[in-house]
Amino acid sequence: MTKEKVRARNGEGPGASVPTEFDDAVVWAAWLYYADELTQSEIAKKLHVSRATIVNYLQEARERGIVSVNISPRAGGRTRVARALLERYGLKGAFVIPMGEEANLVKRLGDAGARVLADQIEDGDTIGVAWGRTVLAAADRIALTRPLDNLTVVQVCGSSTGEPDFSAELCTSLLSNRINARCVNLLAPAVLSTPELKAMLLAEPVLQKQMALVHSANRILFGVGDIGPGATVRASGIVSRAEVDDYIDRGAVGVILGRFIDRHGRPIGGAHDERMVGITLEELKHVPSRICVAGGATKIQAIAATLEAGYATHFVTDIATGEALLAG
Repeated sequence: MTKEKVRARNGEGPGASVPTEFDDAVVWAAWLYYADELTQSEIAKKLHVSRATIVNYLQEARERGIVSVNISPRAGGRTRVARALLERYGLKGAFVIPMGEEANLVKRLGDAGARVLADQIEDGDTIGVAWGRTVLAAADRIALTRPLDNLTVVQVCGSSTGEPDFSAELCTSLLSNRINARCVNLLAPAVLSTPELKAMLLAEPVLQKQMALVHSANRILFGVGDIGPGATVRASGIVSRAEVDDYIDRGAVGVILGRFIDRHGRPIGGAHDERMVGITLEELKHVPSRICVAGGATKIQAIAATLEAGYATHFVTDIATGEALLAG
């Protein structure tokens, strides 16, 4: 340590005089930072030293035992689960929310998903948006911390005639409005009557341009659906009860982007898929950043299949779901 730093630490020379209740400038700086919650720059100004000196003071305070840092068991538990999920599924990021009321799980997951997406967005991004209650909750809660330019939000699945509360077009419109982005809704039904009609419709120039934009997305926000009695896919209007039962008979455990997957996350093809308009699961894997927001006891098997197949790069869930995934 230089003579100047020693003198400043002891309240001599160019530094400010240390108040009598503090042993030296290191203790004073630690108090101002951890107790009074001043920034390092504010403390440097108050002590008449550089910010680098304050960084050194705070480090010395920890080394001398003046300050000890403890992580709460609750936060530590979520961190351990998140790190374990990263390792097991080869994710780039995992965000685990704490325990809470099951009735509010969708809203809490949506809030966490919104923060993860907001932290990633950069100028010029094209963000693909799926559909579902959790995706809608994320779209409703998102807020950018800084102004960004030239953003586009694009609907990656066709529109449905079912419940409007969580439709793809609503999710897309809401998210684009929240972040002041260009909104591109996909001008086609989610499912057509025949594969031939789908081919004819996708041959239209306007839809070719829209699908090209879908395929150019560098980020995508999506959820995972189960196939139980209260499943979102059953209320969406894109698939009949008989079709759902057929997929279950052929090994379906969940739904991503309206498409059914087996317990290993492999797509289960069929007449329904051949009539669907929107991004495919293989195309999903080509999107650089894929944020999956999902949780809940009824979705454990579907989420595990989604992560095992590598559809997500970033995963947002609750601690109960995370622990269940790791125990499986």
